[in-house]
Amino acid sequence: MTVAPQQLTDAITELGLDGRAVMVHASLRSFGTRVEADALLDAFLARGCTVLVPAFTEPQFGVAPPPGMRPARNAVDYDAPSGPDTDAIYDVACGVVNDGMGALPARLVRRAGARRGDHPLNSFAALGPRADDLARVQTPADVYAPIRALADEDGAVLLIGVGLDRMTALHHAEERAGRRLLVRWARRPDGAVGTVETGSCSDGFPRLEPRLGPLARTTTVGASRWRAFPVRAALDAAEAAMTDDPEITRCAAEGCARCADAIAGGPVAMN
Repeated sequence: MTVAPQQLTDAITELGLDGRAVMVHASLRSFGTRVEADALLDAFLARGCTVLVPAFTEPQFGVAPPPGMRPARNAVDYDAPSGPDTDAIYDVACGVVNDGMGALPARLVRRAGARRGDHPLNSFAALGPRADDLARVQTPADVYAPIRALADEDGAVLLIGVGLDRMTALHHAEERAGRRLLVRWARRPDGAVGTVETGSCSDGFPRLEPRLGPLARTTTVGASRWRAFPVRAALDAAEAAMTDDPEITRCAAEGCARCADAIAGGPVAMN
């Protein structure tokens, strides 16, 4: 079984994505045959789309929590051995993406014309005619600005062979529902350590399926199932679901601190 470029562009058109900004989460293995990241990106560009992807780098640029920057209820055991700690300083031109993000973000950030947000741990990157408008709005103090920009553009979130646990935009719905984002640490351009905000656990997001599923348009390409969600409607539905039942996003892992602290409202403000 092979997947031809025309199948990719036909699927984009079928889902009503032509000319739109689209946040893409993709498993290339889901096609059941070899599909290159460049082929997928080219298909979106051929249909006039702007592609937005998460291009996170927490393992590469995260540092240990320093004294005085350790809020309570932050899903961190401050008495445990420190996690990632580095002298490296993030730059939008670094070309680095955490391996766990998949092949598509890793390739997109290296394409000519790609733009990337200025967040050291949870940057977003974009490629296409609206790339500047989506990526360059992100700052270290505003991690989910690209998602708000995507909503303002009447954009979509497309899941290619992956589930709701990969829909990063739902972390912004948590924020809208009143949860404070988790705090992590990275070096500023001057080398000093500062705090930045990041998302919580997403393993429980599939429990939002009854609220979000009816919003999706679906097609298949090869063995890959594609689901496209209008981002504004998805954010509204997810926010309402979390407000009605905060426990709805709790994952199945017993004692998950990221879930527990997020559902409790997130980090306690530091004095």
